[in-house]
Amino acid sequence: MLEVPFWLWAAFAATVVVSLAVDLLAHRSAHVIGFKEAAAWSGLWVGLALVFGVVVFLVLGTTAGTEYTTAWLLEKSLSVDNLFVFAVIFGYFKVPRAYQHRVLFFGVIGALVFRGVFLALGVAVVSRFTAILFVFAAVLFYSTYKLLREEDDTFDPGNSFAVRLLRKIVPVRDEYAGAKFFVKEAGKRVATPLLAVVAAIEAADLIFAVDSVPAVLAVSDDAFIVYTSNAFAILGLRALYFMLSGLLDRFHYLNTGLAVILSFIGVKLILQASHKLISPAVPEIPSPVSLAVIAAILAASVWFSLRRPPRQKEREAAGPDADPGDPGDPPPRTPG
Repeated sequence: MLEVPFWLWAAFAATVVVSLAVDLLAHRSAHVIGFKEAAAWSGLWVGLALVFGVVVFLVLGTTAGTEYTTAWLLEKSLSVDNLFVFAVIFGYFKVPRAYQHRVLFFGVIGALVFRGVFLALGVAVVSRFTAILFVFAAVLFYSTYKLLREEDDTFDPGNSFAVRLLRKIVPVRDEYAGAKFFVKEAGKRVATPLLAVVAAIEAADLIFAVDSVPAVLAVSDDAFIVYTSNAFAILGLRALYFMLSGLLDRFHYLNTGLAVILSFIGVKLILQASHKLISPAVPEIPSPVSLAVIAAILAASVWFSLRRPPRQKEREAAGPDADPGDPGDPPPRTPG
């Protein structure tokens, strides 16, 4: 484990708290987030993550800095699936666009807490039972299979455990009340659908943690590296959603790219566990190589998505005898 000075943990915590406070104040009045505003905030979050990465390089060394950057980029890429689910949840609950940022803000706070718990447990288990890495690899290979076969689990926002539990704890009214989570009706405190949306967002993050946590633990088993990289990836998720909203379908090869990344990380886990449990002669994949591979796969996925529009990909998959359809038809949605 890295010997992380207390001031670095404190600097990370202060950065997160101050950033969230500034974000909340900047969006204290509900409004629709446009592309330019989202792009500016996304650039800010990416910049913070990279600046923190430079600090990690300088304070903890090249290996730690490379692992942080790799883990951050990995989590950033895996978060793309979250964006599709956000769109499904907002559509299901018919959330007004002006209130979507407020929902995601509180969703991010919950994600920071739950990811911290899961990652702490993961680090503790891996440090004591190295063989669990083989199980994590199997989870990633299964996720790869689902992505390639487009058999990813369908997420039903209204029937998620979190939403059902919320309805048992407190009554949930059918109508929104602006950006409020609670209102009083007939002298009783009831929740608005906006609170149910937050619960659905948290439930979705718990589902994605099944892939995310094993993947990041393949990059590093140090609590500081895995949590800070996750936190900065999560912090930029809202801005990324609003920036790419309406453009997600254009990046239709990202699912394929994510599948390749997950399988690569699965192989890395197997080699890592074999090196520790079977023989030191079994090679491990160095962090710089992992970083280069993940960056190359993401770049190739985006490049192919832009070079081959969805309709072209669909026609090629259907074969030469398929009905070309109406050229004005909208592009099909890629399952998330």
